[in-house]
This record gives sequence, structure tokens and C-alpha cells, in this order.
Amino acid sequence: MSWVQIPSAAFIYRAVIAGEEHYMKIMDFLVSKAVSANLTSVNKKEVIEELLGLLINAGVVEKRNKSKVLEVLMSREALGSTAIGQGIAIPHGKCDCVKKLVGCLGISKSGIDFDSLDGEPVYIFFLLVAPIDSAGPHLKALAKISRLLKDKYIRESLKSVKDEKSMLQIIQQEDSRLSKV
Repeated sequence: MSWVQIPSAAFIYRAVIAGEEHYMKIMDFLVSKAVSANLTSVNKKEVIEELLGLLINAGVVEKRNKSKVLEVLMSREALGSTAIGQGIAIPHGKCDCVKKLVGCLGISKSGIDFDSLDGEPVYIFFLLVAPIDSAGPHLKALAKISRLLKDKYIRESLKSVKDEKSMLQIIQQEDSRLSKV
């Protein structure tokens, strides 16, 4: 009698997500008016507030919901840092303040201590806010961002941008390139 190992539900879910994230583009959730090539914050809470301000100024999060969304994001950080190493952080949370997944992108030229797994400062920030019932898109977006930023050339290109237009061009080019793979 031989033993047949049945994959765990988590393994199957990751496989499905990995396959499906191929079809999602970053520009599907990145709000083009919510990007900053020059974040000015100096610590974790300030940068999350600054990034959230980008979403508020772009009109995708209402100003009256700022404290609620900030609390959600900071509560997620309290569980463990969303800084994944290599100068990248993806702060994220779920809130009933948005109807669909929205994200913003910011670059810190000086780097920010964000309790990163590798102890290094963070330069590239993708912040995501998802509706409470959107596990699928939320996880797909995290996978898509992680896949994009695994590429050292992309990370270095984003860190050296001069303006927001250049940031969006990099993301759009990679979305286009990855959708053909």
C-alpha cells in the first residue's frame, strides 16, 4: 500500500492565487493620482499617514474615514511589519471604507526604518486598502507586487525616479511585459 500525499488547502489556494495573479495588473488597483516620487516622512506612522493622504487626495478614500483606515493599517503593522526586505514595504488592510481594492505607491529617497525583516531601511512603499470581503483580490495584489519587486532592476529604477510620471511608466511597462508572459 502506498501513501498518496494530498496537497493542503493552503497549498492549493496559493497555487490558484499564483495562477490568477498573472491576469491582474498593478494598474488595476494602483490609483494613478496617488503616487509620490518624494515621500518626506521619517518614521513608520508618518509614512503610512502620508501614503493614506495620497489616497484621500486622489478621492478614493473619504477624508472623514482617515482615522478609521489609519487604525486598520496600524493594527496590521502591530501584528508584524509589512516590510518584506530589499527596501520594500507593502502596508495593507481591509476596511469597509472602500468599495474596491485601491493602492498607492511612494518612494522615500532617504529610506525609513520600518522594522523590516532584513533590518534595512525601506525606500519603496505600496499601500493597499481593500474592502473587508475581498480576500482574493487583496492576496492577488500582494502577490503581483511581490513578483514585480523581486526584480532588482525594477527596484533600482523605482528608487531613482525623478517624478511620478516616471514611476507610472515603469509600472505600466512591467504590467504590459508581464501580461505577455
